[in-house]
Amino acid sequence: MQRAEAVEGVVVTSTVANMMNRDHMRAFFRRAAALVAFVALLWAIHLVNWIIGYGLNPAFGLIPRHVSGLDGVIAMPLLHVSFAHLMANTPPLLVMGGLLVATTTRALLPVNAVVIGLGGGLVWLFGSSAIHIGASGLVFGWFGFLVARGFVDRSLITLGAALVVGVLYGSILWGVLPGQPGVSWEAHLFGAIAGAVAAVLVRTHVHAPRLGGVDLE
Repeated sequence: MQRAEAVEGVVVTSTVANMMNRDHMRAFFRRAAALVAFVALLWAIHLVNWIIGYGLNPAFGLIPRHVSGLDGVIAMPLLHVSFAHLMANTPPLLVMGGLLVATTTRALLPVNAVVIGLGGGLVWLFGSSAIHIGASGLVFGWFGFLVARGFVDRSLITLGAALVVGVLYGSILWGVLPGQPGVSWEAHLFGAIAGAVAAVLVRTHVHAPRLGGVDLE
């Protein structure tokens, strides 16, 4: 009888584990579909913007210290100056966004709220007098979050994601330096800072073993 109960317990445990795995997979595919839909939305907005002669950029771009440009805090990642500009942002959005949806099981909305709100808010407060547009601030925010979370969470998954991002896109850190004409280095810098802040403030519940006894300071 005890053996039968034990076998039944194994069967039940296996069934629950399978159900949980299916739930995680469905959640992952929903998040991945949302990421693809977001990138597709960027291209649709840009097509409309191009048709109307890029009239959306001065209307909704972020203009530092102007109340009329405050809505650009949210709209800035949706607007681009050219197809080449958007094309340059698309691969890192898909790669880093893919790492986010694969390793961040919860709190994606709070993370992005911090990246967009804090990063854009700092650009509005301290950015140079220009119209700031482009999703590169979001790219740098995701970069800062993924790298900083690896050190904050210290799990194999988050450290692995940080390593992948560092190897693939570590060179983009040069973009936080001033001196590149036509490039909003402020959006890059403050986006990366906001991403790191999000990694500290928002717990993303990555279910993976942490590396015990590792001193990363």
